Amino acid sequence: MGERSTQAMYAGTANAAKLFVAALAFTGAYLGFSAYDTASSAPGQQQAITLRAREMPITAETAAPEPGVVTVAAMAGAAGCDHTYVARTVLLNPDPAKTVLYGWRLARWSPAAKGWKTYLVDHQGFGGRQRTISWQARIADNPGWYRFELSVRGGETIRSDRFQVSC
Repeated sequence: MGERSTQAMYAGTANAAKLFVAALAFTGAYLGFSAYDTASSAPGQQQAITLRAREMPITAETAAPEPGVVTVAAMAGAAGCDHTYVARTVLLNPDPAKTVLYGWRLARWSPAAKGWKTYLVDHQGFGGRQRTISWQARIADNPGWYRFELSVRGGETIRSDRFQVSC
């Protein structure tokens, strides 16, 4: 090997060693800064927070619903034209080994179309023999006639009595 090749090899090795040492120094500095930052971000004084919930009972009858009948109740605490309603029923599963899929629909009467139009929807399901199911729907600033509809996949649609929301 010639003298020039040997010098180039030593220079390349020296540069590689310098880069390696620089990388180690950078990594050490970064880890040191991270440790310092983590140590300095330790929580100071802790303050206990108490969470409170306000119970809003159903103003209508709270008896257990019957299978095939959708009952509707207004929640207490409505202010102005902001109302929350709860629809409930008991749903029976003809095959408890399979999941029952169902969908809630809150429909609003449209005088222009002379028919019920979808206002809100929700889809759920459960496994088992039977379950009392419920759905809350909030109606804000939209007076009119409404009804809840429950449709079960492979079954009939059950409708509640219509009810009026007014401000």
